[in-house]
Amino acid sequence: MNYVSESPEQTQQLGMRLGRLAKLGDLFLLVGGLGAGKTCLTQGIAWGLGIEGYATSPSFVVINQYQGRLPFYHIDLYRLDRMEEVIELGLEDYLYGRGVCVVEWAEKGLEVLPKEHLLMEMGFLSDTRRSITFKPSGERYVGMLSQFDITKRTKKAKKWSLP
Repeated sequence: MNYVSESPEQTQQLGMRLGRLAKLGDLFLLVGGLGAGKTCLTQGIAWGLGIEGYATSPSFVVINQYQGRLPFYHIDLYRLDRMEEVIELGLEDYLYGRGVCVVEWAEKGLEVLPKEHLLMEMGFLSDTRRSITFKPSGERYVGMLSQFDITKRTKKAKKWSLP
């Protein structure tokens, strides 16, 4: 499934829809270059989970934890260079725990991350436009996307109508 977001706000609204559909154990993997909108999407997922404020990129600490409707773990692998570093982090408690995980720069650890996940490849199209390709792996995520009508918008505002 492919989508083009026209603005940071629309990317956040897309994330909010994902966050509202999220269940315990869900894993969202985000890949894309600098400025592709990964943190913007993550902020929306956090808001969809009922977390107030902005989820900030944990580039220097690797993981930020938040509490909303469900525990939320925001993991960022940007600063890691080797697969061994990803393994040494001991992320199993988060990835297989009782919360929702978002992993930015997931391409750096795909070999060791759980096989069932929702992968989102994000790309820079212009100053405000981003491409997002959804790649579900596992029945849970195929089912999630079947509930997730990305074409649903309000006519008046030309923005996402939230569930």
